Amino acid sequence: MIIGGLIPPTAGEVRIGGALVRDAQTDLGIVFQDPVLLDWRNSLGNVMIQIEARRLDRNVYLPRAKQLLASVGLGGFEDKYPFELSGGMRQRVSVCRALVHRPRLLLMDEPFGALDALTRDQMNFDLQRIWQQDPLTVLLVTHSISEAVFLSDRIVVMSPRPGLVDTIVHIDLPRPRGLDIQETAEFSSYVHDIKRRFALRGVIRG
Repeated sequence: MIIGGLIPPTAGEVRIGGALVRDAQTDLGIVFQDPVLLDWRNSLGNVMIQIEARRLDRNVYLPRAKQLLASVGLGGFEDKYPFELSGGMRQRVSVCRALVHRPRLLLMDEPFGALDALTRDQMNFDLQRIWQQDPLTVLLVTHSISEAVFLSDRIVVMSPRPGLVDTIVHIDLPRPRGLDIQETAEFSSYVHDIKRRFALRGVIRG
C-alpha cells in the first residue's frame, strides 16, 4: 500500500526509479494471493481489463495478452471462464493481467501461497522465465524461504511484531535456476542462514 502510494509511510520514504512516491502509482502491476478475477469475463477478457481501464490501444496489447497466456501454459484457454479453471490456472491469469501493460514494477503479495506444491513450483518457473524475457523489478512477499531463495536476487528478512528489517541477504546463484539448484550446498546454505535468523528471533522454535 505504501509502495503503491495509497497510504503514506509513518517514517522514511519510498522512491521508485529515484522519484519520491507522493501519490498513487500507476506504472505497476499487482498480484494478490486471491486471483480476483471477474466471473463474467473469460481468461483473455480478465487480462485485457487492465488495458481497457488504462484506455490503451486494444489492438496493440491483444497479441501480448495472448502471448502471456501461452507462456504460462494457458494457450487454448483464452475463452474459458474462471469457474472452468483450476486455482493455479486462475492465478496464472492474474499474473498475465498484472504484466500485460509492461509495468516497470510488479508487486506480488503471497501470490502462490494457496497453491499445491507442484503448481507452486511451476508458477515459480513461469515467473522466472517471464522475468528473464522481459526484465522488471519484482517485489514478492512470501512465507516460503526456499521460494524466496529460488526467485530472488535480494531477500529482505522481516522481524516479527513490530515488523522491522532484520537483515538483507543477497542471493548469488546463477540463472536460469532449475529444480536441481535446490539440491546444491549453496542453496541450502542460504535457506539455513535465513532459518537461523528466524530462530534467533524466536519465530522458529524446536
